[in-house]
Parts: sequence; structure tokens; C-alpha cells
Amino acid sequence: MSLTRFYPVGTPGQPWTQAHKAQWLARIGRKRSYQEEVVSKITPLKEKFELVQYGALSYDPRRYPLFALKSLNWDDSKPVVLITGGVHGYETSGVHGALSFAETQAARFEGAVNFLIAPCVSPWGYEVINRWNPQALDPNRSFYPDSPSEEAAALMALVSTIGSAPLVHFDLHETTDSDEEEFRPALAARDGKSFEPGIIPDGFYLVGDSDQPQPEFQKAMIEAVRRVTHIAPADDQGNIIGAPLEQEGVINYPTKKLGLCAGLSDARYVTTTEVYPDSPTASPQECNEAQVAAICGGLTFVLSSQ
Repeated sequence: MSLTRFYPVGTPGQPWTQAHKAQWLARIGRKRSYQEEVVSKITPLKEKFELVQYGALSYDPRRYPLFALKSLNWDDSKPVVLITGGVHGYETSGVHGALSFAETQAARFEGAVNFLIAPCVSPWGYEVINRWNPQALDPNRSFYPDSPSEEAAALMALVSTIGSAPLVHFDLHETTDSDEEEFRPALAARDGKSFEPGIIPDGFYLVGDSDQPQPEFQKAMIEAVRRVTHIAPADDQGNIIGAPLEQEGVINYPTKKLGLCAGLSDARYVTTTEVYPDSPTASPQECNEAQVAAICGGLTFVLSSQ
């Protein structure tokens, strides 16, 4: 029995060859500008933060420098808060939510913590609005030693320079309709597997670390975000994206085992935010505000618990 073609690249049932990956890459084109939309917003923040260039992507080093924002008055006696956005470059509010927090809210907390903020980990992915990098690799499954992803390797090297593990790590993401329409079919095709359709949750949710779930931390963020946008309900099986609901709006993943960005360090408090930008009731600004609310809610909880 022949398998049904569900993606335009590759042979159904067979993993992609290098030629297939090249064919996939040839279909990809730039849709927006990292320099105009992101770098132009990062550089003015050097008045509030130390601007750190921690690398550049070899695909085009001049076009894709990698920037982070570091607290100006870094104090080794204070805990470190790591904020990452744009690990999946197409997830827009992850990038702009991180920048918005840095610009409007970070000063509220800087007396108590050090910030290290990497707002756009995957600038090529940002420009082409794609989950992968040019090698058809998912950076958010590549956070492990000797990573094949330049994006993941550069961020891990940056985090290693701070000397101790962050206390808190917020990794800002989105779940979009294109996950089901493009990226999950592409993944199944790349790996030579059949595509099993899923359900995109309508609303905001969080992914905690199943090895260190911190349910009260996650709950504090859900309550903060609830004031901004709606929380995703579970499906008929009590799941969100195939994982059982641990509490309203929260599921857990083994972050280190899966090579997720949220598992790159030994932070005690870890979360991955998931905003739903395709909701008819969620504007881009609302999605950015939800990301900021999650960070503020989580930080308020952590600092009150110390």
C-alpha cells in the first residue's frame, strides 16, 4: 500500500536526503527584516542594558548578528533571570514580548535580580517565518552538547559565561495555526513518518519542566496572563497538544530530554510560554502584552518566595 503525499517535498515514508533538504530550502524566501524590525529595537536599549553581541549566524554574519541585553549593574550576589525569545523565529510575540519587557518592565525588578535577555535567538527563522534553520533543524530540539544548531550552540555558550545557573528562565513562544498547516507536516515528511493531525489550542498556556514542575510558579503566571488574554482549555481528552493538563493552562514536558531551550540550564523556575496569535480575539499587541504579563507574574511570585 502506498502512502499518501501530504507535503510537497520528499517521498512518503522515507526520510529526507540532503537533496530534499535543499529542495525545501529553495522554497523558503524572506518575508520580513530582522534588521528593521528587531535590531532597530534592540540597539536603543543599550541606554538601559549592556548590549552584548554573542555571535553571528554563518548563513550571513552581517545580516544575522546575535544580540543579548545584560543588566548594566550586574551583581554576582543577585540571582539571574534568563529571558529567551525567537528560538522559533516565526513566533513573533516571543521576540517582541521580550523586547517590550526589557523596555517597559525590567526596571521594576532590577534591584533584586540580574537580567540576561536574548530576544531573537533565530533571526534567519524570524525573517523567513519558519520554525527551522536552513539545515531543516529545529533549534528548540537542539539544546544539548555539540549541538548541530548554530542558534542553540551560540545561546548555550552565552549562558555559560554568567558563571552560575539562572534562577529563572522564561522561554517565550507561540502556538500558531501554521504549526498544523505547515510545520508538523514538514516534520513528519522530513522524518519519513505519517502525519497525524492534531488540535491547536485556542488561548494561552504554559509548558513547565516535568522534572521540576513548580506548579505555584506556573499558576502565578496563568493568573497574571488571564487579565490580558484567555487561557487555553484542554481538549476532549484532557490534553493540550497531546500532553495531559496538570492544572488550568499548564502542561509539562521533560525539557532536558527533549533538548528544549527551557532545559538549557539548571534553573529552578522554568517555563515556556505559548501565546495563540491566530485567535480572532487576540491582536499582536495583546500577544506581546501576554508575554510581558507572564514574566511579571512569574518574577513577582519568585521574588516573594525567596
